[in-house]
Amino acid sequence: MERDLPICATCGVQYGAPRADCPICLDERQYVGWDGQRWTTLTELQGEGRRGRIAEEGPGVTGVGADPATAIGQRALLVAAPGGNVLWDMITYIDDELIAQVTQLGGVSAIAISHPHFYGSMIEWAHAFDAPVYIHQDDRRWVARPDDSVVFWAGNTRRIGDGLTLVNLGVHFDGGQVLYRTSGPDGAGALFSGDIVGVVLDRRWVTFMYSFPNYIPERPRKVRRALELLAPLRFDTVYGAWWGRIVRGNGADVVRRSADRYLSFALDDG
Repeated sequence: MERDLPICATCGVQYGAPRADCPICLDERQYVGWDGQRWTTLTELQGEGRRGRIAEEGPGVTGVGADPATAIGQRALLVAAPGGNVLWDMITYIDDELIAQVTQLGGVSAIAISHPHFYGSMIEWAHAFDAPVYIHQDDRRWVARPDDSVVFWAGNTRRIGDGLTLVNLGVHFDGGQVLYRTSGPDGAGALFSGDIVGVVLDRRWVTFMYSFPNYIPERPRKVRRALELLAPLRFDTVYGAWWGRIVRGNGADVVRRSADRYLSFALDDG
């Protein structure tokens, strides 16, 4: 494991070599920390007392995070599937104990990440489990540590497992993707959305943002395209990016009415 490669302390993305800046944080969707660009490493994070956190988030879905959280604070989700588990989204933290815990849960056969803010230590996770990382080609330029484990795909959809399909909604980032599971242990479909379709604090709703920290709403045309791609999908649950940010029940209806509300405000000229 490469424990001393530089990690941006603000977004939590690990880079393949030292550098002065973090392009992901310089982009208008993110921000450079108020104290300037700061770097850390896996060695430093572990030395500060961080450890892995594993907890059930839903039927066949296990949250994988860090305690205390790092950077943006998202957790990943280990999605159980007959052909092998998929790790959806990514965290910065990884250590031998966390690898062992995930291995006991069946390991990781594939990794897919919603967008660049969540790339974290994706190459370390890929190497630990000898798993490919699926990234949409429209986000290729944001990959901070190029590696042969990264699989760039094109188009609107990509099947990555039994009943598991990536959908490029293009919200938040051009390559912004979600994971659709046709049926879980509960017999219902689920959408794993990161913050491409963001589950908000009132978990009866979701939202669509170009930038969350800088409060820039997504463009209506992007939201409409996302709705068209989601329209054929049937899902009850929407798993957002943070612990407990989950719509439990009528997920497809929640997304549709949230988009209608969003567009009604975005296009209101009164």
